[in-house]
Amino acid sequence: MPVSIAPIKSKRKISSVALYTLGCKLNFSESSYISKSLKDNNYKIVDFNEFADAYIINTCSVTENADNKFKYFVKQAQKNNPDAFIAAIGCYAQLKPKELLSVDGVDLVLGASDKFNILEYFKNIDSDFSKKIHSCNINDVNLFKESYSLNHRTRAFLKVQDGCDYKCSFCTIPLARGKSRSNTISNVIDNVHKIASENIKEIVLTGINLGDFGANSNDSIQYNFFDLVKELDKLDLSVRFRISSIEPNLLTDEIIEFISTSKNFVHHFHIPLQSGSDRVLKLMRRRYDSKLYNSRIKMINQLMPDACIGVDVIVGFPGEDDHEFLKSMSFIEDLDISYLHVFKYSERDNTHAITLPKIVNSKIRTKRSKLLRLLSSRKKSGFYNKNIGTIHQVLFESEDKNGFIEGFSSNYVRFRRKWDSSLAGSIVESKFTKIDSEGFAI
Repeated sequence: MPVSIAPIKSKRKISSVALYTLGCKLNFSESSYISKSLKDNNYKIVDFNEFADAYIINTCSVTENADNKFKYFVKQAQKNNPDAFIAAIGCYAQLKPKELLSVDGVDLVLGASDKFNILEYFKNIDSDFSKKIHSCNINDVNLFKESYSLNHRTRAFLKVQDGCDYKCSFCTIPLARGKSRSNTISNVIDNVHKIASENIKEIVLTGINLGDFGANSNDSIQYNFFDLVKELDKLDLSVRFRISSIEPNLLTDEIIEFISTSKNFVHHFHIPLQSGSDRVLKLMRRRYDSKLYNSRIKMINQLMPDACIGVDVIVGFPGEDDHEFLKSMSFIEDLDISYLHVFKYSERDNTHAITLPKIVNSKIRTKRSKLLRLLSSRKKSGFYNKNIGTIHQVLFESEDKNGFIEGFSSNYVRFRRKWDSSLAGSIVESKFTKIDSEGFAI
């Protein structure tokens, strides 16, 4: 039920809308769905830096920094239009609706189940819903809402799974997204055909816990992520598939073996590690240990020596003393990987981790983060150097960036060439000759 704060009348008729998205690729795909639904109903979509009648901020609550960014973009919207109608949707809106609604200028907060209905709120802008919270019991959220986002008309992020049944001690995502649920394989394939018809050359499969695809499927139709991969590989389309982040315990040997000979899936994996210390992994309530993780990396490199492997790591988790951190860093140093995404642990309400002892000082967290970022730079440099002299299929983007055109190879090497409009949106065979001063392959 909505929680009334202080009903107000709408500030103006809404005809133009701007959206800003914080957080993951899944948020971007959902923002794209919302934007399209508004555009299809004759609302003008404008850039967030421009004047608009209404501003929608799709929020994230993975890190403290993402929370703080929300207030910044509220102020930016007010600067663009002091009388704007401002709506907050997404994960943070589900977790802390009262906190968001208390921010000066925010008129509407929509939780997990209501965010896709924002069109109806705009259509009934004179109704008494402003300054009310529209959130739900997250345990009641079981509907899968399909969506995809297009990026410069070259790459699409396709949502195939949502929610998570895991209970990692540091994570609020299950509280913000609800239980694991998935699209059907047939619906995914329908969406792939729609995306391909837009002359998109690459589709990134996304989800909160992507490897759990198939959860909550109809009891008479049992399928899993590997089944989806096999069906997508059968498609005869001019499109390649990239897998976004996938848990190491769900990236099975059979998936790795299949992708190594696949005609449609690229050799790029992003596999969360979080810590190379088994003791810390247990405190985090992760579902694997360092031995399993290491076996996945070794198998990928054995079958696909050209593969790019990205890794998520959290530093400063409660109980991560100097010994455990050095153990984790040494483990990562020995892994044949390509880059790291490093996150400083941040305390989140309603998680088990905030009850744990041995809190790590914030300055130590920052120091450890810098050390791992330096390690990431070395790993990336080594990966790029290994690729010099090789031939790649590079998908060039359609934006002119100061006289250059950029794109990614199938194994996620970032290429750059002098601007050539004929390359935009095309996959072009390119030789990696050297690394330029800014770290691009040329």
